[in-house]
Amino acid sequence: MRVVVGQGSCGIAAGAGKVYNALASLRANPSDFSLETTGCIGMCFLEPIVDLYEGEDLKARLVHVAEGDAEKIVNAVLQNNLDELKPMMISDDDASFLSQQTRIALRNCGIIDPTDINSYKAKDGYMALEKVLKTMTPEEVIEEIKVSGLAGRGGAGFPTWFKWNAARGSEGDEKYLICNADEGDPGAFMDRAVIESDPHNLIEGMLIAAYAIGASEAIVYVRAEYPLAIIRLENAIAQAKAEGIIGDDIMGSGFSCKFRYMAGAGAFVCGEETALIESLEGKRGMPRLKPPFPAAAGYKMKPSNINNVETFANVAWIINNGGEAFAAMGTEGSKGTKVFALTGKVKRGGLVEIPMGATLRHVIFDIGGGIREDKKIKAVQMGGPSGGCIPERLLDTVIDYKALSATGAIMGSGGMVVMDESTCMVGMAKFFLDFTSKESCGKCVHCRIGTRRMLEILTRIVEGNGKDGDIELLEELCNAIKDGALCGLGQTAPNPVLTTIRYFRDEYEAHINDKKCPAGECMDLLHYRIDPEKCKGCTMCARNCPVKAISGETKKPHVIDESKCIKCGHCMTLCKFDAISVE
Repeated sequence: MRVVVGQGSCGIAAGAGKVYNALASLRANPSDFSLETTGCIGMCFLEPIVDLYEGEDLKARLVHVAEGDAEKIVNAVLQNNLDELKPMMISDDDASFLSQQTRIALRNCGIIDPTDINSYKAKDGYMALEKVLKTMTPEEVIEEIKVSGLAGRGGAGFPTWFKWNAARGSEGDEKYLICNADEGDPGAFMDRAVIESDPHNLIEGMLIAAYAIGASEAIVYVRAEYPLAIIRLENAIAQAKAEGIIGDDIMGSGFSCKFRYMAGAGAFVCGEETALIESLEGKRGMPRLKPPFPAAAGYKMKPSNINNVETFANVAWIINNGGEAFAAMGTEGSKGTKVFALTGKVKRGGLVEIPMGATLRHVIFDIGGGIREDKKIKAVQMGGPSGGCIPERLLDTVIDYKALSATGAIMGSGGMVVMDESTCMVGMAKFFLDFTSKESCGKCVHCRIGTRRMLEILTRIVEGNGKDGDIELLEELCNAIKDGALCGLGQTAPNPVLTTIRYFRDEYEAHINDKKCPAGECMDLLHYRIDPEKCKGCTMCARNCPVKAISGETKKPHVIDESKCIKCGHCMTLCKFDAISVE
């Protein structure tokens, strides 16, 4: 029997490494069972996960496995009595998280061993590359991608074939193929999971693209904050080189391509393709003016093509199964599947891959299981800090580029942050503006100064110092920044503000006019009160207040000095008479 432990970043953080080591220490003989590693299968909410296989047949999926469960698992495996493990097995409800998905980019994640090239080959790995190199011309490859309708999965949704064709048609003795793995959106981890769990799929997709455009070198620009992804990518590159899949005369085809990676320095703006190129060249990551576009003058001013990890992760599948099979999924304007990182106030968070055309409600409630503690959903934030907040009443919006854009949000790279009724939308806008203002490269005035001014206004509002005209001023600044910023970071930075004003204007007005936060989240607008009718004067709150803000005599009603109160809520937790409330 094969015992497979999920060891993506989420699994390791939950303790999967300790589980693996415990299982290894209890295995008296390697012939007792095979102990293997896999990546993240996407069910981050159930980690650590241990899968039990008989050959390729999954016999049991164990979830929330602890180090102390190892002995029980080993005994059950050795005695071939898996019924003993039923309390640890995944429920049918949780299993539906995967059964409702259609996996292409994530097809091998959580199934193969990401550290072993043979595990990838056993799942038809590198067959697409061999097919391309031995039976297809570069033009035929580009045509197949065109038929598929594959659009860039990094956010803009630009037709992949068009970019490839432009780079191929550009004159130059050197061309470069670049993968943008600088996934910087808060709450997004799709690309990280693919590299950690299926790095050879990325390499194969990039080599096919390199062949199509005529590139002699392929480069992965990966964020340094992904150490495990870097380790597994580095290992995969070494394995592919050793087998002649990377380098000179690949598979005897005459096609040669070098392959390397570079760890980025952690600048969000380097997700913009020209800023990424500047960083690759050893310069400060700042966007270039376009045109010229990278297809004509990119890395080292040579023709270059840039796509993100998820885009390349679809390529081998498309070559093996045909562009028409990919195009058969999705909508008229958005083909294939899309991966989302489902996070926030949702019961089942993790990686979700579904065909374009599904609704937001389906993803959040059917796949994600709804809202934690069965609270009411307020909004879902799409597209990271450059995206927008979509309210509950628009959750039946279908997932495609055009429909999401109509709401004021964007597809982005695939972050999907769910918010419930306890989330302050003004505070959420402030959170994202704080991020984008700090991440602005400073090259253009609109972004450098404009985002800072918006952040100052939002900060003033959540601190209870908002004033008449602030909403209109924010809207004016938003439109000016969208029109005047040089790159996509500045042009989309106002989206969280514009969408929250558009759909939750009443919350802004409550903060400004009533000095209240309807969600009860903005600390400066909270007021703790002691009801004199309910207070018994037990002194429990006064004795435990960390700043001595509560006073009163024994057996008489107490009062809170708001000038001292730090709004920690400790008094309300301690009160046995429900005499303390927050407004």
